[in-house]
Amino acid sequence: MIRKEMNSDRKAAIVVGVLFITATVAGILSEVFGPNLDAPDYLANLSANGNQVLIGALLVFTMAVLIAGIPIFMYPILKKYNEALALGYVVFRTIEVVFLIVSAISLLTLLTLSQEFVIAGTPDASNFQTLATLLLAVREWGGGVFSTIVFGLSALILNYVLYRSKLIPRWLSGWGLIGAILYLVSGFLPLFGHDPRSAIYLLMEAPLGLNEMVFAIWLIVKGFNPSAIVSGFAKEDII
Repeated sequence: MIRKEMNSDRKAAIVVGVLFITATVAGILSEVFGPNLDAPDYLANLSANGNQVLIGALLVFTMAVLIAGIPIFMYPILKKYNEALALGYVVFRTIEVVFLIVSAISLLTLLTLSQEFVIAGTPDASNFQTLATLLLAVREWGGGVFSTIVFGLSALILNYVLYRSKLIPRWLSGWGLIGAILYLVSGFLPLFGHDPRSAIYLLMEAPLGLNEMVFAIWLIVKGFNPSAIVSGFAKEDII
């Protein structure tokens, strides 16, 4: 029975590692191939670059779907050590997914607005600009600021449970804890007027981003600590 469960956890570790990597790649590609929304004439240009907008939205949606799979595979493992925090991890990652989907939808809505803007011409430009500004705000606050905050909270929970359970080396989960705190703080900075495109954000978010890739590779190559897995089984039996 224990061996069967350990094999199941080993497979889950590989799946989670792959999901972390592919979700990160999708997120990076969405920034690389997505539309430029910082240009002053972005509203007029979006309709001329419809495929770019569609690709960007599709990549964001793909990232959301991949992220949604992570807590599905992690919950059965984490709940053996702390069921409340395991559930919290699922909740925060689900909220993050919702914010990302809203971000993708707002991007597609901007494309529709841009097409109508080009057809209407200049007389109603102010109305279109106002709507575009609101949609950008939804995208930036939802898919940017608040998704950063909830992701930081989920990373904090995950690495705390990993650190206490010793499912992975403590140097790796400890690194994740520090990175999660920095990432979480960076999510609150825009609330106080800081530009989310400044270099300070890259410095604060990079440690967790790099940690996640190391964590993902560790799961694929090494998996979870077998002795910690056995300890988790013992706790479940006691309960």
